[in-house]
Amino acid sequence: MPFPYYDNLSAVKKRIYRISDAIESIPVKNLDGIHPLIIKLKKSLEDNNRRDVAKHASEICLFVCEGLDIETLIVKISSRRPSRSTEELHGLYECTEGEPSVLTVWMKTAAKGQVVAFKSFIRTVLHELCHHIDYTYFKLDDSLHTEGFFKRESFLYRQIVPAELQKGGTQNSRSPQKRIENEKSKEQEQMELF
Repeated sequence: MPFPYYDNLSAVKKRIYRISDAIESIPVKNLDGIHPLIIKLKKSLEDNNRRDVAKHASEICLFVCEGLDIETLIVKISSRRPSRSTEELHGLYECTEGEPSVLTVWMKTAAKGQVVAFKSFIRTVLHELCHHIDYTYFKLDDSLHTEGFFKRESFLYRQIVPAELQKGGTQNSRSPQKRIENEKSKEQEQMELF
């Protein structure tokens, strides 16, 4: 069942939505060796070391892009999230024809300036990376937030994050449908910032 915003889409966007919704996984090859990068990213984030966080996040995105044989992208890790009243922007994917795509993720909360929890941070990186994959691998004309999109994001998370880092926390205790609804709500709030 499509998300409610589907009814407001043009016929072209509805077609893209249905294609996106039907894709539930990402066939990344050669993921051997990515777990140490994930562990390094977690450590760098916990140490509040933005330079190393940027390095490791870039390496992870490069690893995934190479595993899909798609063009790489520029990864920027910025400090404090931009916000408007109670809303915060977690990540942003930008693509401009003829230029490298850019993935930006903020590593500190807007309200208190605290370093974001690892699971939230890596999921944001993967969320924005999934937009890149939609355009470059699946060749979609738009990257819409469909149930399929969120399933692809979760699939990628389960593939690259070591099992011991996936355990516990609220993200995994929620049902997939609740997580999808929560992510959709967050994304609508983020989109209103710009």
